[in-house]
Amino acid sequence: MLSKWGWQLLQLSRKLWVRTSLITLLALITPGLAVLLKDVIPDSLGGAIGSDAAEKILTILATSMLTVTTFSLSVMVAAFNAASTGVSPRATRLLMDDSTTQNALATFIGSFLYSIVGIVLLSADVYGESGRVVLFFMTIGVILLIVVTILIWIEHLSGLGRVGETANRVEDEAYRAVKRCEHHPWLDANQLNDLADIPNDAKAVCTSEIGYIQHIDIKALDEWAEQHKCKLYISSLPGAFVHKDRPLVWLEGSNTQPDKQLLAAFSISDYRSYDQDPRFGMMVLAEIASKALSPGINDPGTAIEIIGRGVRVLSNWPPENCQSEVKYSRVWAPEVKLDDLFDDFFTSIARDGAANIEVQIRLQKAFLALAGYGAAFKRCARAHAAAALARAELAISYQPDIDLLQQLNKQLT
Repeated sequence: MLSKWGWQLLQLSRKLWVRTSLITLLALITPGLAVLLKDVIPDSLGGAIGSDAAEKILTILATSMLTVTTFSLSVMVAAFNAASTGVSPRATRLLMDDSTTQNALATFIGSFLYSIVGIVLLSADVYGESGRVVLFFMTIGVILLIVVTILIWIEHLSGLGRVGETANRVEDEAYRAVKRCEHHPWLDANQLNDLADIPNDAKAVCTSEIGYIQHIDIKALDEWAEQHKCKLYISSLPGAFVHKDRPLVWLEGSNTQPDKQLLAAFSISDYRSYDQDPRFGMMVLAEIASKALSPGINDPGTAIEIIGRGVRVLSNWPPENCQSEVKYSRVWAPEVKLDDLFDDFFTSIARDGAANIEVQIRLQKAFLALAGYGAAFKRCARAHAAAALARAELAISYQPDIDLLQQLNKQLT
């Protein structure tokens, strides 16, 4: 599991301004390298290429890259708005973290600044004939980078902000979160089967912050517990909404009071994160399906597609007898419940698609498919299949449709 600093560094790397700043820094340094390398190039080569060749190319780049950057930003904003309106506002953050988009904008802005710095240094007559040759070849390299980036960017634009492409990204994030739960079912700590197993003499540790837990630094908690010779029982997993009356963790066996170092192991923000929270990915997938089933959009095909994506993600949930190495012996943590994942994903789809026979048929078939993955899956599938059937019986008036759903439902029993 990532430490808090590692997780924060990962979040920082997803910011648009970080990559843009790195490319910009490179763009500012590169023209200066021509000054350092000018003594390596013979003066005769400068006469063969032409003293003003680099300046003309840089002028064209400075003009065109500003236009391309402005156009790309407008396309990006339009894609974000389309995803927020047609898919889910929670999915828009994935588009904002998209590496291809960030690389394209960073390259365009960096190329623009490279051109500006190069023109300024040329106007100051810093380079000389040899330095101009070095700058010329560096500019050719920048042009090749721009061409490759534009080709990738054009291909990427064809799917940016579309429902299918955005749903792919949400599914991928949900899948990665589920696989993390498979490899770290209790965050590499001891298994806490039930909150009732927390010792009665344990003290609740709460926070004054109000928001969602995004990340828990288990290693920091274990080190704190080792330092203070105590045991810690986590009661709020990533994705939980915490406030002053909801404990983050319970402390047993120490007279030491909780301090800022203990609370700092919990990263709390205004919104949820996909990284340690598989329920969030399933919830966003369900939001996409519910929006598709709304009267204004009326797209049951998308809802049926999302049900298939949810089945794929849930099928990777770790089995009940999953074993995990305990790396942090002084910390106990609960696991995410399969029941909660079923509730997050299927409840809203069954409710909003209650009157749609195609969606209800797909739901019953999805429950039948998931029931084969173990006893826990079968129990959850039966409960949600019965609930979906009950909703359909109230919303659908055509009896043959109800009979068909009842036949599918009987296959689970």
